Amino acid sequence: MVPVLTPLALIARRWTPTPRTLRRAALSAVVMTVLIIVTGGAVRLTGSGLGCDTWPKCTDDSLFATPEQGIHGAIEFGNRMLTYVLSAAVGWAIIAARSTKPWRRGLTRLGWAQFWIVMGNAVIGGITVWAGLNPWTVAGHFLLANALLTVAVITWQRTHEGDTAPRPRVPRPVRKLSWAVVVTSGLLIALGTTVTGSGKHAGDSSDVPRMPWDWADAAHLHAAAAWVVCALAIAMWLVLRVVDAPDDSRARARALLIVLLAQGGIGYVQFFTGVPEILVSAHMLGSSLMWIAVLRLALSLRERPLEASAPLPVESGSAVSAAV
Repeated sequence: MVPVLTPLALIARRWTPTPRTLRRAALSAVVMTVLIIVTGGAVRLTGSGLGCDTWPKCTDDSLFATPEQGIHGAIEFGNRMLTYVLSAAVGWAIIAARSTKPWRRGLTRLGWAQFWIVMGNAVIGGITVWAGLNPWTVAGHFLLANALLTVAVITWQRTHEGDTAPRPRVPRPVRKLSWAVVVTSGLLIALGTTVTGSGKHAGDSSDVPRMPWDWADAAHLHAAAAWVVCALAIAMWLVLRVVDAPDDSRARARALLIVLLAQGGIGYVQFFTGVPEILVSAHMLGSSLMWIAVLRLALSLRERPLEASAPLPVESGSAVSAAV
């Protein structure tokens, strides 16, 4: 019996992407994830969170936004449509990983992990609309988007590597310090949702529930966590110089410091200027760029060398027999 090939297997049989194409496919998922995080923030900042009355339709009778819903409906519906563009980017990454020769199964699994996170977050987005922009579901929606960004960045990094076991490039204490940077940065992002959930820009002009604490207190706690991350990032930059770490790792530590400096400056300016929408949007972009910088730094401290290509068999009787 001839096995029935899946559509992905059929594509893989007829197409082999170049390494550059594979990397571009993975990078497109990273870029689209950042874009949908920022545009999701724009939905909230413009008061368009309930621009579409329900989910998965935009109204009870229409899949699309209607003229009666005005600009808010258009903004919310436009953000929903970006989910399809994001899904296409993730799909491209999956197809490229599956079509690579030899087949990189681990890379393909990472692509499918992105797909299921996108689907899960779409459902959480719908629950958020049904719940009238409950701040806890809004926070979950944002955090799951960052989980998607995490997997997308790891996938992108893996396209530059082989499938061999990872090898450390710096001593173990340095790698532990990098994990401290990752954990505290993740906590910093989570604390940012408590500021959003209790502060201004609830996402709609109606009476949207807020988290039960003062947003200024949440902002102060968020700022304290940011200072901890900055201290750890400075320590990482200094330690990498002391242990004579590879140039690319030191460059990524320096990039993280630059992003943190810019992000901190935006955060303080927005706090003391009444949290204007444009600065909040810039701060959300900075959050994504910071998380990417943190992950890339941690991932640069180990390597997976590219495997040498196996030589093609010689067209001789003994060689063919051995290959078979």
